[in-house]
Order: sequence, then structure tokens, then C-alpha cells
Amino acid sequence: MSIFRTLVRPGLIAISLAAVNSVAALAETTPPAPSDHLNHCFYMSQWHGWSAPSEDVLYLRVNMHEIYKVELASGTSLLQAPDVHLVSVERGSDSVCFPIDLELSVSDGFGIKERLIAKSISKLTDAEVAAIPKKYVP
Repeated sequence: MSIFRTLVRPGLIAISLAAVNSVAALAETTPPAPSDHLNHCFYMSQWHGWSAPSEDVLYLRVNMHEIYKVELASGTSLLQAPDVHLVSVERGSDSVCFPIDLELSVSDGFGIKERLIAKSISKLTDAEVAAIPKKYVP
């Protein structure tokens, strides 16, 4: 019994503490469950306009009352040129929940076309929408 108290018991306690710390660290780095994002999904058919306040940010108007911000991995000055078109390609489902769901490119209508890669997408709050300068509200 004394071997258990002096050697085995402290080892079991140390292993238990390490396991608890590992689980706590994992919980901090685990991304939210996919169901957390479902409240912020939309269908491409609900998208009604866009604007580009900078070369690497897009605002999308969805359902006439919602604004989504899309941050691009690498932007392009073409987004801010007059008379350009934002082109979206649907592959399978037309729902957008994650950046990878957007396959976008910008075109000037005369043959110049650049692919855009979304790195993040988020639905803006009413306060965030109110902070957008009027000329950039889609």
C-alpha cells in the first residue's frame, strides 16, 4: 500500500491533470461547430448588390436588409473601376456559409477578368452597417 501512495498515486494525479489541461487547450482552439454558422448563411439568389470600399473588401447586400462583408485573400484595383461586374459561379448548392462557398471573379466586360478568393465572410451587425460610408453601402 505504501508503494501505491508514494509512486503510483502521484503519477495518476499528474496524468489526470495533464489530460484536463489538454482538453482545455483543445476547447480554446476548436472552431465553432458548423451549426453555429448556419444562422449566417444565405442563398446566391438572395444576393441583390455589392460594393467594394477597397481592393480587398466586398460588401454584399442580401435579402435587401442584410449586409455581408467578404475579405479577399488578394484584392484587385479592378473592383473599384467603373462599370465592372462581379461574377459568381455556383457549383452544386447555391448556399453560402463559408468563404469557400464563394467562387467569384470581377470582369470589366471587355475580356479582363480576375479571380477573387474569399478568405472570410461575416454578416454585419446593424451598428457595423451604419458605420459604412453611404457611397459603399450596396
